[in-house]
Amino acid sequence: MLPLETKATITGTPSHRLLKVASLAEMAAGRHPYERMALDLRGLPGSVRSPALLALPWGALLTDSGSTQDFARPTISLEGDPNIARPGDVLELDTVRQRAAVRYRRGDKGNVLFATERCNSFCLMCSQPPRDIQDDWRVEQLCSLVELIDEAEPSLAISGGEPTLLGAGLHKVIAKCAQALPATHLHVLSNGRLLSDTRLADLFRGVHPNLSWGVPLYGDHFALHDYVVQSEGAFAQTLRGLYALDAAQQRIEIRVVLVKPSLERLEQIARYITRNLPFVEHVALMGIEPIGFAKAHHQALWADPADYADQLSEATQLLARAGLAVSLYNLPLCTLPRALWPFARQSISGWKNDYLDDCAGCTAKSQCGGFFSWVSPKWTSRAVHPIKEDLACPAY
Repeated sequence: MLPLETKATITGTPSHRLLKVASLAEMAAGRHPYERMALDLRGLPGSVRSPALLALPWGALLTDSGSTQDFARPTISLEGDPNIARPGDVLELDTVRQRAAVRYRRGDKGNVLFATERCNSFCLMCSQPPRDIQDDWRVEQLCSLVELIDEAEPSLAISGGEPTLLGAGLHKVIAKCAQALPATHLHVLSNGRLLSDTRLADLFRGVHPNLSWGVPLYGDHFALHDYVVQSEGAFAQTLRGLYALDAAQQRIEIRVVLVKPSLERLEQIARYITRNLPFVEHVALMGIEPIGFAKAHHQALWADPADYADQLSEATQLLARAGLAVSLYNLPLCTLPRALWPFARQSISGWKNDYLDDCAGCTAKSQCGGFFSWVSPKWTSRAVHPIKEDLACPAY
């Protein structure tokens, strides 16, 4: 697991706060101006480091840790694992704190455009507790970041906080993606509440050719959903938002996090989705991420997957029989009945994905989603064990 941020020694004043890490291949491709790139000198043979190459107007030069060589251009030296930033990645530089953060990692399946720290819900298990701060500046930052992301990037999530709090700013970011990344699948993670305003939902009609929305639903009744999101009236607003998205011809995924209150009515929630929201294209049933607010609500939220296998099987099969695509996220294979393995996905982003000591020697490890890096024993199923069978896992 590679971290997303590290200490750095940054000399001079880089031309931009966001820079694309560039090898000679990025240079030859010519997609980005020199001023938006940091030439990666690490591992570059001395014979290639010609004065003419170094004299180009690079935004900065990325050098080996501890390098004492003087350059005419600003330099960046990263501490820790040198693989934290590789050619194709995008770094955000903080010259005051002398830190660098990876805002895009080439080849990672979990790249996110972080829209805002604000949210209008306070979910019991929120992994990113909201902060009520003014951060509309992120709109311009994200548009700048989008310009540096690989055109061939298959997918990006837009998350927060609640991205729709940016209003027209979210539309601007997505429109920028349509211009720079028209083939990339964008998946906006939203609670859907503000989309109950059809004027906002309509903004996104046709804005990007490959746009979808992931909206959580935690109950088949207002009292249950409103309790989990700790916001009165949220259930009605989210439902109106879902219908407004459908009216705006948007693709929709329903997300159900498998917390104890929702598990008690999981089959009813699945039935509610099939009867009232037949237009959704995908349903994700998700294991809990044990961080943020969830850590304070362990007793109220945690249930061992070994104890809800029957409910999970019933709900999954009910949704599948109704013709809906179903996925199981954040659940290790060894905790699931074998019949559910075809629905399990490797859903945890690479920078926070890990495996336990018990996974050593497991024959299904390469196909298993594993665990969040911050999982602790009290968030771990008693069913975890290495799978020793010499057979191909049917998960996909």
